[in-house]
Amino acid sequence: MTTPIRVGAVLYDPKVSVIWDIIGQFFEARGVPIDVAFYEDYDRQVSAHLAGALDIAWNSPLAWLEAQRRSKDGFRAIAMRDTDRDRTSHVVVRRRDGIGRVDALRGRVVAMGAKDSPQATLIPIEHLRTNGLSAGRDYQVRRFDLLEGLHGDHIGGEREALRCLQQGEAAATCMLDLNWQTWTADGTIDASELAILSTTSAFDHCVFTVARAFSEERERAWLEALFSMSYGEPSHREMMDLEGLKAWLPGRTTGFELLSAAIANQRFFEPAR
Repeated sequence: MTTPIRVGAVLYDPKVSVIWDIIGQFFEARGVPIDVAFYEDYDRQVSAHLAGALDIAWNSPLAWLEAQRRSKDGFRAIAMRDTDRDRTSHVVVRRRDGIGRVDALRGRVVAMGAKDSPQATLIPIEHLRTNGLSAGRDYQVRRFDLLEGLHGDHIGGEREALRCLQQGEAAATCMLDLNWQTWTADGTIDASELAILSTTSAFDHCVFTVARAFSEERERAWLEALFSMSYGEPSHREMMDLEGLKAWLPGRTTGFELLSAAIANQRFFEPAR
């Protein structure tokens, strides 16, 4: 019997177990069994991977950088969703406030997501910094630290930050482009009331991660199975819709530069003083 490949995933939402049950059946049918371990947060998952308890980890962008930092560049990015590439975050304002440029946020409150959310906090702060506004000096951050440790995957803090703007308690908020699209489509956002003030540079999101010493043969078999998923196949489409993709693509690391700059400039990984 083939030894299952040990895969780690963070249980940020109940649907995660449903998704991985479907994926597990898919891999089993292709002769590449997997054994999925769920973690409460990304720090525990990264620690488990470093300890050798996992072969592959489904990492957030911040978890990828944390794994690289703690392992001294000991991991590789092997696969990601098509929707993980070239994402952006928007700085959103109320139309009636007449805020037409980023500098007009000076002295105002900007609502953001959880402390460890790349899309709703870390990258937007870096974006505003490169546009001449320093958090805490030029504007006040009102953060919504919901479910810290999940790196903003749950979007709860991001949604609360949106409500803060809608209720007039902040001059702007920050959100992932996909959430702007979803929330304007489902009515959560009224586009006649809110507008995009500014958009960050492109960045990448989640990535499957392996240690550099992971077996090339096992990795190749796992990737062949993963890449055989087709959105055109109805039996594959359910999982792919749940996981928000239409195709699996090779992993890349060039899309993490913006987040790398953010955590360096914000000294995110440094111990609190």
